[in-house]
Order: sequence, then C-alpha cells, then structure tokens
Amino acid sequence: MAFFALGIFKTSVSGEESKVGDSIKSTVEIKQILQAASVMELPAFIDTYAPDQRTGVRRLVETARKRLEALEKEMERIEGLRVYEEKYKDYEFICGIDEVGRGPLAGPVVAGAVILPKECRILYINDSKQLSEKKREELYDVIKEQCIAWGVGCVGPERIDEINILQATYEAMRQAVGALSQKPDILLNDAVTIPGLPMPQVPIVKGDAKSISIGAASIMAKVTRDRMMAQYHKMFPEYDFAGNKGYGSAGHMEALRKYGPTPIHRRSFIKNLTAP
Repeated sequence: MAFFALGIFKTSVSGEESKVGDSIKSTVEIKQILQAASVMELPAFIDTYAPDQRTGVRRLVETARKRLEALEKEMERIEGLRVYEEKYKDYEFICGIDEVGRGPLAGPVVAGAVILPKECRILYINDSKQLSEKKREELYDVIKEQCIAWGVGCVGPERIDEINILQATYEAMRQAVGALSQKPDILLNDAVTIPGLPMPQVPIVKGDAKSISIGAASIMAKVTRDRMMAQYHKMFPEYDFAGNKGYGSAGHMEALRKYGPTPIHRRSFIKNLTAP
C-alpha cells in the first residue's frame, strides 16, 4: 500500500540524534527539525524526542503527534474514496470523469479524465471545490506524475450556445476520454452517463467526493479551466475573470452592464441580463 503526500514519494525513517557532539540540541534546533520534517518522518521525530522532558520539546512532540493523527485520518479518508475503485477492481484501467464550468456566464466547460494506478492513494484528493487554489495546483502536478493517463476536453461558449450546456458537457467529456493515452476499461462519472462511448459507465452522484478517480479528474479539469480564465483576465481585465472564473459575481455583473459581453460570454446564458 503506497500513500503519496504532496511532493513526498519516499519515506524517511532515520531519526535525528538528540545530541550534536557532546551538546544537547536546543529547543530552537529541534523546532527547526520538526518544521523541516515530512509527515512520513514524524514517527522517527516522536521516538527521538519524546524522552526529552523540557517543556518546549514536549510541546513540539505533541505538535508532531497531532500532525501524525491528522495524517492517519487523511489516510482513512482516502481509503473511503476507494470504495468504487475496489468494487470495480476486476477492470484493469478505471477512469474517473468530471467537469467544471457548467454554471458560469463566460468561458468554456472543461472535463477531466484520469486513470490512476490500482494501488494509488494520493493524499488530499477531494472534490476540487473543497480545496484551496494552492492545494489544487500542488495536486495537479502530483496527479500528472502518478497517473497512468490523463486528458482534458474543452468546449467553448459558441458551441455551448449552439448545442446547450448539457450536450457541451458530454462533448467535453468525450474529448477528455479521447485524449487519454491509455484506453479505459470502465468510466466512473460524476452523476452522468455520457452518450456515444462504448465502455461501461457508472454514474455516481457527487462522485468527486466519493471516488478518488473522479476527484482527481475534478482537480485536473478545475486547474485547467482556472488557468484559462486567468489568461482571459489579461485580455478583458474589467471583468475580473481571474477572480470570478466567469461566474456571475457582483463585479462581473456590473462590468457586463457597463461594457457589454465579450467574445467568451455565453449568449444563451446572458440574453435576459443584457436585454434592453
């Protein structure tokens, strides 16, 4: 069983000595060791410094224990996210599918597809909306490094207006599956069944919070779309697309009334907002 924390892929279990030469390490030095320690090094830290009775060191050991407890809870949560992956483990390549951007007034709808290794347990994967931007960016890189294959699909505003947002979402999902370097054997989808795909599909309501594969796909889609909206922000700074991601925030609505729609606005979404 392999757990992967953000950017940490090897476990170090070599404890620090409590003395440097003949001198005992200061509390400040031990604090620095704790600050630099990965979660995987915490057991060795606790074993090394638990006998030290200095008040400051005891506090540091307690801090390390709390961090370790949090890690153990996260590992349990990740195991809970593997229920569907275990249920369908007879399939070799299980692919999670999710989308972002169905609701905004501007920008594309983006879908992600991710195939993780059978024993993959990347810590902190979750519904992308539950994660900070920094954590999503970190996980994006870890998922890219650890996954068997990943792909994204993107459908823009004109196509959304042409075929409606639901059909555009399906199209983006098909694109994401088509972009995979490995053909999946089964799809775990967030809530939907995608028309036009030959492999078995399992729609899971709120799947991005129930399946590690769907959660990974959610992160890949979210980071991809957020980066696109940041680029659009440079083109149309009045609308604060970097901040609102195309959703109808108060500032976005004010800019829309003042300046009118941009080429990335979905006309079918704003027709009642911009009508005279």
